[in-house]
Amino acid sequence: MKPIFTILFLSAALCLQFGCGKTEANSNANSAVNQTNTEVNQNTNTNANSNTNSNTKVEATPLPQYETAELALAEGNKFFDANENDKAIEAYNQAVKLNPDLGEAFFKLGVSYQIREKVYQTEAVIVEETPTPTPAPKSKKVSKKDEKTPTTDSDKAFTSAVKALEKVVKKNPKDDAAQFYLGRSLEKLNEDLDALKALKEAVKQKPDNSEYQIELGKIYIKLAQYDEAVRALKKALELDEGNLLAEEQLEKAEAGKKRVDFDKAQNEKNKDSQPQKQQEQQEQKIEVRKPTVVKPKQPSNSASTPKPAGSLGKQGNTQ
Repeated sequence: MKPIFTILFLSAALCLQFGCGKTEANSNANSAVNQTNTEVNQNTNTNANSNTNSNTKVEATPLPQYETAELALAEGNKFFDANENDKAIEAYNQAVKLNPDLGEAFFKLGVSYQIREKVYQTEAVIVEETPTPTPAPKSKKVSKKDEKTPTTDSDKAFTSAVKALEKVVKKNPKDDAAQFYLGRSLEKLNEDLDALKALKEAVKQKPDNSEYQIELGKIYIKLAQYDEAVRALKKALELDEGNLLAEEQLEKAEAGKKRVDFDKAQNEKNKDSQPQKQQEQQEQKIEVRKPTVVKPKQPSNSASTPKPAGSLGKQGNTQ
């Protein structure tokens, strides 16, 4: 009996041990599966939420259709000041469609397009860190017509601004705002002399406008007319003390003036010393090129002095 009882006891113990191990393994497996399912669900929900958010960002609320060009321009200015450039572009486009002669809207549209173009250029440089080398295209002759044809959205807007504003100033040359935006649009198209003319007229009509004085100073700097730039920018600071842009541009103008004054002083110094150097060089050339005088040989007495005829006769008579 005892051996049988012992065998039964051991068998029961083994069964209990294997049964518990199996249950624990199943429990661990089930918990692992549950954890995996939880993580997948969490990731799915996160991706779904991120996609929803990204879609929300992409699908921006469209702007309302403004009734007047002036209202669209004003709203565009608000978006521009708030760094909402895409909305500003949309509002300015509405403004120029409602009034194709609104040059200020064209100018500000061009500035907004410039900002967008710079952003795109920066992104392209970041993405293309190691650009694939491509063969250089064959150079083509560019005609004067092609040089003046605007290629970017910003240039097109500035060109339209010039056309619209020229109409305004032709009717009313004393329109200071039109002259101002005309000058700035021309400067954006690198037509600097015409830009200077328009900006000078704007300042003439409204000399107490600090913004006009600053832009006039900037175009003078661009044309390397630093004395005039310093005067305009100092006037701007008198009108708007502490204006950071005016201070920055004045610093540039004064630095340029110093360079020009230094170059003038050097040129004058060289001019003063140049005549003396030229005289020394000419004297050296004269000495080098001075011809040697060759004196003619004196003839010998025997060859040059003829004998008198009388002496020959006397000799003949003697013989």
